[in-house]
Amino acid sequence: MRIDQVALIPVYVAAGTALLALLVDLIAPGRRGPVVVTTALGMAGTAAAAIAVGVGGGRRTSLCLGPDQCSLVLNPASAIVAGVFAGLALGTLALSVPLLRTGEVPVGEYCFLLAASLTGAVVLGGARDLITLIVALETLTLPLYLLVGLRRGAREGAAAAVTFFVVSVASTAVALLGAALVFTATGGVHFADIAGRPVAPGAKPLLEVGVVLLLTGLAFKVAAVPAHAWAPATYDGAPLPVAAYLSTSSKLGGVVALVLVGVSAARPVLSSSGLTLAALAVLSMTVGNLVALRQRRMVRLLAWSSVAQAGYLLAPLGALIAAGDVTPLLVAATIGYAFFYVLLEFSAFGALVAVRGARDGGAIADYRGLARRSPWPAGVLVLALAGLAGLPPGLAGLFAKMAVVQALLGGNATWLAVIVAINAVIGLAYYVRVGATLFVPAEAPATTPGEALDQAYDGEKAGEFAVPGGGRAPWPVVTAVAVAATIAVIVGFGPELVMRAAATFG
Repeated sequence: MRIDQVALIPVYVAAGTALLALLVDLIAPGRRGPVVVTTALGMAGTAAAAIAVGVGGGRRTSLCLGPDQCSLVLNPASAIVAGVFAGLALGTLALSVPLLRTGEVPVGEYCFLLAASLTGAVVLGGARDLITLIVALETLTLPLYLLVGLRRGAREGAAAAVTFFVVSVASTAVALLGAALVFTATGGVHFADIAGRPVAPGAKPLLEVGVVLLLTGLAFKVAAVPAHAWAPATYDGAPLPVAAYLSTSSKLGGVVALVLVGVSAARPVLSSSGLTLAALAVLSMTVGNLVALRQRRMVRLLAWSSVAQAGYLLAPLGALIAAGDVTPLLVAATIGYAFFYVLLEFSAFGALVAVRGARDGGAIADYRGLARRSPWPAGVLVLALAGLAGLPPGLAGLFAKMAVVQALLGGNATWLAVIVAINAVIGLAYYVRVGATLFVPAEAPATTPGEALDQAYDGEKAGEFAVPGGGRAPWPVVTAVAVAATIAVIVGFGPELVMRAAATFG
């Protein structure tokens, strides 16, 4: 086996960050600052290493049995994906500062789990065989079970973690069964072997069943129907920063895995792969939007919205049924939409942390009058909701939906484009409702008008957002929200840069 150690540097940096977080916590027990700073530097170093090696150094391969049998490929596209994962982890750490200050979670363990999850995410983008792919996905996901339930004395967090774990185990079992059937039918686990080897006529049905099971199991990571039931309870029971990471990194990881399996590996059975992905897309966007209409809690609404967004993410891959071949436009629409989605979703959760702290998202009615009390986080939340709905000023989300429809029309899947358009209109109902709530005067303000103005504007003068109850969002939260919202605005004006990079993935 040939091993290129340089290609593994980003993985080493991420894993070393996790171990170093525990070590610093042992050396300086009870001190949050050194652990958080060490973890943040390690995450930034992971992004820098991935970009430097993958983009600056060109295409590198490692863990290779032969010329086309490499388990890890680090090229510009996979390096950018690893950098995005590192950015999400670093942003989540910034959002977690209010949670870490209260002492509700042990700092060392929290930072270790977050960095351990990042390690799996870094490997995922470059995985080129089924074993590496599934191990990387589980490494990304396993720490999240503990992060969801890590908060001391929170029963809802423990219940959410158990729900998440049970559904995940079942989905992983389905994915492993599918991988076993694919190996039985093709005799290979590397994507190049599965896609390139001729399949015996008698083995093709076995390969089709294996691909369908594998894609269905992986759909759990993106909270696609029917593996979606865990998302609302888990998001609502987890601390807000953990929910932000879960709804972005897990979703992006699932999309990457589905693209690698459904497109790169499943070329001999693209019609079956496309049919499976189309069915998942239609069910997810329809169920997610219809149930989101009835939600009264903010995080549950975002959770059901993310189920619907999973449908939009998978729709371009569903066009493989009619297209009959893989086109860069289909891959670019899916990966590009995923990038726009994680920016907007992270901005939405960041705004919630800025105005409510890290514990609970509360009811939608609690946000009445937010635009007057805390105008800047309210503006970020409006931007995120508009983008998720595909409306201005969220130009990134608007372009993402246009790219999906264009890809479907170009792939001769007009019927799927019509379903996407109908669901986008349904989604407007709850996105606009929540956005309008921010501008409705509060029924019974908890403070006098003078105190409310002080709470709303004193934080702005200090460069911080005001939090209900007189507190202020720490500067790391403000920075993370501002950076995410700024990037979302910038890519809204230059989306072609994202789409060009997304087209090279695979």
